[in-house]
Amino acid sequence: MEIKQKKLSNQHTFTFNEHSLNFAFKNKSGAEDVDVEYGTFPDKSSLLIEQNDWLRNVGILWFLLGALNIGRAVFSDNPVTGTGLWLFLGIICLIWFAVTKVRYSVFKTETSNIFVIQNGQHDHIIDEISKRKKAQLLQWYGDVNVDNDPESEINKFRWLAEQNVITKEQAEEKIAQVEFAHKDPDLQHKLN
Repeated sequence: MEIKQKKLSNQHTFTFNEHSLNFAFKNKSGAEDVDVEYGTFPDKSSLLIEQNDWLRNVGILWFLLGALNIGRAVFSDNPVTGTGLWLFLGIICLIWFAVTKVRYSVFKTETSNIFVIQNGQHDHIIDEISKRKKAQLLQWYGDVNVDNDPESEINKFRWLAEQNVITKEQAEEKIAQVEFAHKDPDLQHKLN
């Protein structure tokens, strides 16, 4: 499955492979292509806003200058015609500033940062990553390993429940299996 995002010069491609996410992007600064295993994908993200502050500042300045010119013309009983040029230019700059603003959810992984543009596809991408992460964590850690230290195994299943990979009831069942297996050494051989 592949999902593409595009805003202005930013092009992001999310390719959902069986075991890992491939994130490729191109923008005016360059390009990158990274693979991240779903199980290592972070839960938390930060917000990055890419915007042209110069355009905003000039827009505000011109808007205020235009409003001042119009206000001066009104109060001095001069014609308002022709005094709104700066106001108009300021409004155009502020609209352009708003249109070109890009918001990202940034996930910091071990290999690279993953940028998800906050648009209509944002939640679908995050949900798909989350679903695949849970499946991979369950595949990696979902079985009882009787060779491990019982306390480590119990903590593993509690952690899986905290990550919402398994329910608390499922975690308690797995913990009961760990405790039972370590009480009866003959059962350890049968589980292996």
